[in-house]
Amino acid sequence: MEKFYSRKIVINKEQNLLRLDQALARLSNFTRSQIKILILNENVKKEGTTVKDASYKVKEGEEYFLTLVIPREEKYISEDIPLDIIFEDNDIIIINKRAGMVTHPAPGNETGTLVNALLSHTGRKLSTINEKNRPGIVHRLDKETSGLIVIAKNNNSHNNLSEQFKNNHIIKKYKAIVWGIPNNQIIEGFIERHKINRKKMTLNNNKGKFSRTTIKQIKTFKIASLIECNLLTGRTHQIRVHMTSINCPLIGDKLYGKSKINQFGKNKETFNNFLILKNFSRQALHSYFLRFKHPTTNNYIKLWDNDLFKDTFFNSIFITLISIVLSITIALFAAYALKRYQIRFKNAFMQWLLLAYMLPEFLFVLPMFTIYQTIGLYDTYLGMAII
Repeated sequence: MEKFYSRKIVINKEQNLLRLDQALARLSNFTRSQIKILILNENVKKEGTTVKDASYKVKEGEEYFLTLVIPREEKYISEDIPLDIIFEDNDIIIINKRAGMVTHPAPGNETGTLVNALLSHTGRKLSTINEKNRPGIVHRLDKETSGLIVIAKNNNSHNNLSEQFKNNHIIKKYKAIVWGIPNNQIIEGFIERHKINRKKMTLNNNKGKFSRTTIKQIKTFKIASLIECNLLTGRTHQIRVHMTSINCPLIGDKLYGKSKINQFGKNKETFNNFLILKNFSRQALHSYFLRFKHPTTNNYIKLWDNDLFKDTFFNSIFITLISIVLSITIALFAAYALKRYQIRFKNAFMQWLLLAYMLPEFLFVLPMFTIYQTIGLYDTYLGMAII
């Protein structure tokens, strides 16, 4: 059951004759919209009487009481999860986050996150500004996005880095593989929550938060391209939304651009490549470059990481080896079965004809198809490793 407390706010001279919602917003850490919701929910009172008019003109000396819910204290557990630490000192940590790891705990993902690993690694010595569920987290990467992320170990570092992000003084660059061949360009617009699918964001001309991304083509692969994305703002799903808006969605993105990719599978010459890329196991997005001022020394830190999508490549190598072992096992079992039960065939010719068909299928065709897929992915991997 939720518990509540009352917060007293006294109108001062500067707020005299302002609207109630405006005055309370200025004298608290709430926005006008949030104050309006409190008024709508009958959580604002004056002299014991519920106030219902947000436009009421307040007077100096009036006392208002806000009824607020006491936030539940969340204590997330420390977990000994290996981290790829690029840089660490007493103020910050820079991590190369692997794909598949959630940045911070949220409903449905309370364990196994980057925050859980950081709590263990630092002995819970992280900034407490977002202590409820995001200690140390100044910015975030999507679950399936890999790469560099900077963590604050104390509140001074957190505030300093937040200010740098707010003023666009931190340079963040990503590399991505996208469908199609986009031109070098700047993509901009306003990003807001999708009206129907609340998991998605959408780009429009005037509603939401302004966003801007510069994209530069690095290498093309007929139906796909390796690009560099320079974020000039930092909005939720910004690169994914921007690339989908120009019909070049990220390869492997399960949320955006699904309806746009089939056009790339219509050419028989590139159809095999299309199948490989369509089954890419994660969104092909990697945060490879960070440049910012150290919050204490004021020296510039510039880091880059070129080990792109190595997790997907080595997973494919493993799958290939498993496929080869299974294929040989099935082929040997089939040969044994044919020899053991040859009496079921009218003559030996039919037996050996079937064996001659099955052995190449299992010993050559299936393994080579899997190897071809891996080689195709490796070619892409090598292409991405070139700066």
